[in-house]
Amino acid sequence: MVIDILNPNGLKTGRQIRCNYNLIANNIKRRTKNHIIYLEIKRFLAAQRQGSHQTKGRSQIQGSNKKIQNQKGSGNARKGDIKNPLFVGGGRIFGPVKRKYNFKLNKKLKKIALKMLVYDKLINKKVKIMANLNLKDISTKQLINILRTLKIWTSQILIITHQRDNHLYCSCRNLKNVQLINIRHGINSYDIAKAYYLIIQEKALTYLDNMLIC
Repeated sequence: MVIDILNPNGLKTGRQIRCNYNLIANNIKRRTKNHIIYLEIKRFLAAQRQGSHQTKGRSQIQGSNKKIQNQKGSGNARKGDIKNPLFVGGGRIFGPVKRKYNFKLNKKLKKIALKMLVYDKLINKKVKIMANLNLKDISTKQLINILRTLKIWTSQILIITHQRDNHLYCSCRNLKNVQLINIRHGINSYDIAKAYYLIIQEKALTYLDNMLIC
């Protein structure tokens, strides 16, 4: 698949680049591939959970251990101490405790999910390759004009760069529909799936190719 390289004005530079992100194996059913993407996104979101929720059980409540009333003869139900979960102020039964939601997924499956998402964007022409996206100054207005020139301003956009650019970062950090990622620090399937358009710097494609090698 051949893609034209654009300049910041949205015009073709006359250069093209070939992307060979083919689907992993034709003998894998589409339903299975969708399930792999689901597992990878589920793994990523689960890893973001803090897991610090906790409630106090019966053994953690402060109070007397004395039996409230006699076992028999009162005519009422049997009662233990004041920390009984049935009483107001008692412990909670089977409440949430601190835990980690992370689960393991093989590296090859992660790469397959990432490659399929990028390939899906390519075949649907949702990828823009930019020769250079460096801004001379911090200017959100200038970045908006570039996105409007590309006719993708109203969509969810993910910009992938090969190095940290403070001007570009400060220009897009207050735009709700624009997200900036440095590919050297890692990229994930969730951000690619969430974005409607991908803007990739030309130099970042080399790092992307190395990440997608299975």
